[in-house]
Amino acid sequence: MLARAVEAARARGLRPVAVTSDRHPREVLTPGRGPRLLTTVERRAELIGDTGIDTVVVLEFTEELSRWLAEEFIERVLVQGLRARHVVVGADFTFGYKALGTPEMLIQLGPSYGFTAERVELVHLGNHRISSSAIRDAIARGDLEFAERALGRRFVLDGTVVRGAGRGAGLGYPTANLQTPPRLLLPGSGVYAGRARVPQGEFVAAINVGTNPTFGVEPLHVEAYLLDFSGDLLGQPIAIEFWARLRDEERFATAEELAAAIAEDVRRTRELVPPPA
Repeated sequence: MLARAVEAARARGLRPVAVTSDRHPREVLTPGRGPRLLTTVERRAELIGDTGIDTVVVLEFTEELSRWLAEEFIERVLVQGLRARHVVVGADFTFGYKALGTPEMLIQLGPSYGFTAERVELVHLGNHRISSSAIRDAIARGDLEFAERALGRRFVLDGTVVRGAGRGAGLGYPTANLQTPPRLLLPGSGVYAGRARVPQGEFVAAINVGTNPTFGVEPLHVEAYLLDFSGDLLGQPIAIEFWARLRDEERFATAEELAAAIAEDVRRTRELVPPPA
């Protein structure tokens, strides 16, 4: 859809602009029941910009905005705010009060507001329709292959390095513990191979998503051992790129057994993930 928007804008001599929101509507309308988010707003804007979009507009989704009628949304956002001349939306796009606004409404009413509109049909992978819900479900169960094909990229998790219990360092594998923004989706529990991007560079990483059952159950969290890295990452931003799922998280009888398993995870990670160029 974004590629089509860029193509249509260039053909008309217009500037391609994308509109997104800061929160999922369900999080505002039914607090605590909205879906987990695939990206932070900042990451989403970066990814959108990579498609050739010139400007990303982030709407603050509020209860007031949710009460706007569809025609009011058209007038205030598309006409007055963006001065739109051509609008591209997905086939399942809805807007306005009770989601009564549809692509067909934009196509029909657009000319009276000074713009044309088109809808982009939904995309399928085999028998599966690509949607944010399908991608979330795949990531939550650790199906990185489907998620990567649907996203067109590997799944990336953004966070900040915080202080952990220090058990990894005691085993010879110091890890960076992630604090992620609220409502951000975490992959399914397990051990993964991937890469970590930090201010010092990009490194191959063995990643654990889980509750540390060997030491007693803890809240679900993410930690990464950066191969061939030494230094202090505390308080720094980190982006974890997930390449492959290695195994389930397990409870080991001793710390020595856990250390041996981590050594094997690191070995397999080196095999699967090449060092950054």
